[in-house]
Parts: sequence; C-alpha cells; structure tokens
Amino acid sequence: MITEVYMVRHAHSVFSLEFEETRGLSKQGWKSVEKVTEVLKNEEIDVIYSSPYVRARQTLEGLAKELGQEIYIDKRFRERDLAARDHHFEDPISAVKKVFDDYDFKFPEGESNNEVMERGVAALKEVITDHAGKNIAIGIHGNIFACIMSWFDERYGFEFSLQTTKPDIYKLTVDENFSLKNVERLWKTDWIIE
Repeated sequence: MITEVYMVRHAHSVFSLEFEETRGLSKQGWKSVEKVTEVLKNEEIDVIYSSPYVRARQTLEGLAKELGQEIYIDKRFRERDLAARDHHFEDPISAVKKVFDDYDFKFPEGESNNEVMERGVAALKEVITDHAGKNIAIGIHGNIFACIMSWFDERYGFEFSLQTTKPDIYKLTVDENFSLKNVERLWKTDWIIE
C-alpha cells in the first residue's frame, strides 16, 4: 500500500533561539502560506500533522482552514537542538556540517543526527501506519527533515539540507515496508516571496 507524505518545511521566520518554540512567521512567511495552501489544496490531503513549534503549525493553518481539518501536533517533529540554547556558534553552517559528518557527534546539550533521526522516523512510521494509503501533510523543520530523509537514503544529508527553502514542499511516496519509492519537490524556488 502506498502512502503519500507531504513534508512541508515552515515558511520564513525571524531567527531567535530565545523564542525557538514560540516564534511565528514573518510577514514574508505569512505571504508564502497562501502559496503553500494553493499547492496542497488539490493534493487531496487526508490528515495534517505538525511540529509543535508555532512557525511550522502556522505554515499549514491556511490548508487546514481550506480543508476544514484539524492540525495534529506531534512533538517528535520539532526541530533538533543543535546545542544548548545559550551556546554561540561562530559558524552555524560548519556546526551543522559537523553533525552530518558524524551522526553520533553532538554539541553540549544538543542532539546527534542519530537521535534526531530516531525520533523523527519513529513519528513518521507511526503516522504512516495510522494513515496507511492516505495523503499526509507534515509541518516540519529543515534539519530534522534532512535527518529523516537521510534515513531513507544517505544522499539526503548536509547538502540537501542547504538546498531546502523556507517554505518548501516535498512529496514522498512510501510503501508498506517504509521504503521510499519516489521523491518529488512541489515547491518552486522562484515562488520565494520577499
């Protein structure tokens, strides 16, 4: 049985570790929500899940309203903690590359890629099992999305994480054995709204 999973990376939000869980979308992000809704409303979405972080949920609010559906929150889809919230990285991109180069490595009070992958894949498998054969939208974040994708195929890793945009939409075709049969990017980069 084939299940279609629409991984929706949240729209633009002004970065702030202090408000990591509660920061919402920027004006630019809210403009993108209309396009996300437009793209997904014709995909026959049966159920919507999201990270508990506000920006991920807000990215799918237009779709939920359009379809008259609830957004189910699963905290396992939250973004990874790269390090303690008060930890400062001189070069955040290099820090992300380091955890993708060594899936067991973690910064102080952070999560390793293997830990992020474990919780993300467990959540995804549970959602797919509960809604097998359906079309599922999931509001998610860039780092955990790349970790989940690398579980399916190691080619999806650090470089892939750098190529995703805010927002972004990937349609994953997954079979009953949790094998990834197809990946299709539905978001077009020229749709980025300033």
